Amino acid sequence: ICAIAHVTAKTMPHEDAECRKGSAPNIHDPATRELSVVVPSYNEEDRLPLMMDEALDYLEKRQKRDPSFTYEVIVVNDGSKDQTAKVAKEYCKKYGSDKVRVVSLEKNRGKGGAVRTGVFSSRGKKILMADADGATKFADIEKVEEGLKNLRPWPKEMAISCGSRAHLEKDSIAKRSYFRTLLMYGFHFLVWFLCVKEIRDTQCGFKLLTREAALQTFSNLHIERWAFDVELLYIAQRLKIPIAEVAVNWTEIEGSKLVPFWSWLQMGRDLLFIRLRYMTGAWKIEAKKCN
Repeated sequence: ICAIAHVTAKTMPHEDAECRKGSAPNIHDPATRELSVVVPSYNEEDRLPLMMDEALDYLEKRQKRDPSFTYEVIVVNDGSKDQTAKVAKEYCKKYGSDKVRVVSLEKNRGKGGAVRTGVFSSRGKKILMADADGATKFADIEKVEEGLKNLRPWPKEMAISCGSRAHLEKDSIAKRSYFRTLLMYGFHFLVWFLCVKEIRDTQCGFKLLTREAALQTFSNLHIERWAFDVELLYIAQRLKIPIAEVAVNWTEIEGSKLVPFWSWLQMGRDLLFIRLRYMTGAWKIEAKKCN
């Protein structure tokens, strides 16, 4: 298994068009906004408007209270086959392209690939990952911001604050089938055993990173699908980046792209390969330098 994991390992992904020097913003440049919100979106024409309305309403009110607060929302259209890009561009027209930008990928790369694309084109001192379904109340950004603040002093300006649904686990188990509960516990065990021991909920899509932490972790990221969160936190632990886990409000929204058995089987395989590929040296973690 180790040999297969080593031989089949992909090399470090290139930083694509979103990271080339030029007029387009990229993660290597100095920050020019207080906050960047990255929203990965695949076939989200129905769910995206609710999330965007809530997020932008909060951000606009916050900016009115504090004019020094600046933000941008980056919607990454991950090769959608519906009208996701069109819906997102309506928000560009309404709020202006300086506040809302749409980055479209020709082919679907997976949630991790979409988030990575958005992070690499961000301008914020802090970068928030937020799911397009709006399952987490956007105002809970203040909770993860507090979690980030409590980690100070940040070593080399790096810190990560993760939203967590772990406190809701008992209620969610009561609503799930025994089979899905078994899959969930199996996945949590593999995450703990193979990769990340300090964070109970690695999969909540509400994570806040300092710019430097985003640069260092996403530049080393290989997994582009569902298990990318685990590799992200594994890299962070290896780089000794402090991580906070903060309880957030979360509601399950219909329309999830996660197929319970097959998606979790794929994630289980990815977890094993994450551990083996780093262990055998097929993948290595390298510190990146800012321009």
